[in-house]
Amino acid sequence: MDTYYTIDEKYLQAVDELCFGETPKALQLLNEIINNDPLYARAHYQLGKIYYYDVLDYQTAGYHFKTCMELEPSFPDIYFHYLHLVVFLNMEKQVNHIVAQALTTPGVNAAAIHNLLGLFFEKNKYWAKALAAYHKALIEVTTKELQETVEESVERVKEKMQQRNVYQYHLTG
Repeated sequence: MDTYYTIDEKYLQAVDELCFGETPKALQLLNEIINNDPLYARAHYQLGKIYYYDVLDYQTAGYHFKTCMELEPSFPDIYFHYLHLVVFLNMEKQVNHIVAQALTTPGVNAAAIHNLLGLFFEKNKYWAKALAAYHKALIEVTTKELQETVEESVERVKEKMQQRNVYQYHLTG
């Protein structure tokens, strides 16, 4: 059995296990960390990712993401995944709260945050807001891959706006 001298060593081992696809072992280690130190924000972050992406338990994922954000609001990595979850669940109040906090946190990928905000607006058929968010993402983008993704999103929204206009009927009489 492995012996860990500090909680940080146990956390790093859990992250290692995740990298090697050993999610059950990582889950066990992260839960041990939380049991010993419920305020260890990074363990909540990793648990949130596991519950969101692997277990598909969105309520538990949300709990861990929210807890991490509250415990360590300056941790930039939390915002993308937490926002991704609440956009997926279409939780408008949380979307606005997370975006506001994310965009004031150093180290956050602002382009990715604006892109997710655009997706939220697009899902809710707020075309003008979606385009505005996507354009903000384009201003902030620093990678070719994300730039292409955002540009595709802009084109998709424009097409949806045109389709909507084609099917509007006016009665004149």
